[in-house]
Amino acid sequence: MAEEKHRHFFHHHKKDEEDQQPAAAGEYGGTAEYSETTVTEVVSTGEDEYGKYKKEEKEHKHKQHLGEAGAIAAGAFALYEKHEAKKDPEHAHRHKIEEEIAAAAAVGSGGFAFHEHHEKKDHKDAEEAGGEKKHHLFG
Repeated sequence: MAEEKHRHFFHHHKKDEEDQQPAAAGEYGGTAEYSETTVTEVVSTGEDEYGKYKKEEKEHKHKQHLGEAGAIAAGAFALYEKHEAKKDPEHAHRHKIEEEIAAAAAVGSGGFAFHEHHEKKDHKDAEEAGGEKKHHLFG
């Protein structure tokens, strides 16, 4: 079997270079040498700073809405457990504990929504400071 040469796109192995014959003699009687250059081209995605700010603002808005939904759900469950504690006196202690846990989850979720709201505002402030003018009536 013939020995296979493994060459990759921009990677040449020293073993491959040793196998090659030297170039023919040049005009002046010396051996011709070759050099290999690699050009790397960087291609941007076309997303500028404005696009990045808009994308991050959208992500923070989405997270804010998720936090709000979580706060509403946990608050509703806390109210349900409060009702169950009054309705079922045998298991009132259990319902009270679950009510307090749900209330804590509602407060935490509300805090997360508040945090994301301020992150969204920080991005808007940075966008305005960058020379971007607003063209909205309200806001």
